[in-house]
Amino acid sequence: MAQEDNNAAQEQAQQPGFSIEKIYVKDVSLEIPHAPQIFTDRTQPQVSIELGNFAQQIEENVFEVAIKVTVTSKIADKTVFLVEVTQAGIFQISNVPAENIELIVGITCPNILFPYARESVSDLIVRAGFQPVLLNPINFEALFAQQKQQQAAQA
Repeated sequence: MAQEDNNAAQEQAQQPGFSIEKIYVKDVSLEIPHAPQIFTDRTQPQVSIELGNFAQQIEENVFEVAIKVTVTSKIADKTVFLVEVTQAGIFQISNVPAENIELIVGITCPNILFPYARESVSDLIVRAGFQPVLLNPINFEALFAQQKQQQAAQA
């Protein structure tokens, strides 16, 4: 019986594992360079959104993954506001083949972090006195594939 328990414990220890250890805002920035005059301009601004993500291993089986969202609103060449949010998380990934870790930190983890980043961006913009900017869902799988193609083209 003890042998069976030991085998079961060893088998469980070899099972792939994934857990969220911490989700946090790593960096946040809000700039309104032309306030207060910009609030009287009724022209519809143009909004652009940039997104980037990165990952690093911080210890064995533990990774920090972050996505950075930059939202810029402009009227002609005048910046209405600029918001940058870096949403990060610490994830424990164990007993996963090395080739799959890149997929997890490049697709799964950003999918988990994105709703938090979307809320932070929207909240900052509203608190700054502007209409909310709602970020559309992102296909991190397609983004990951695109990054891989660019890396292959450069190599």
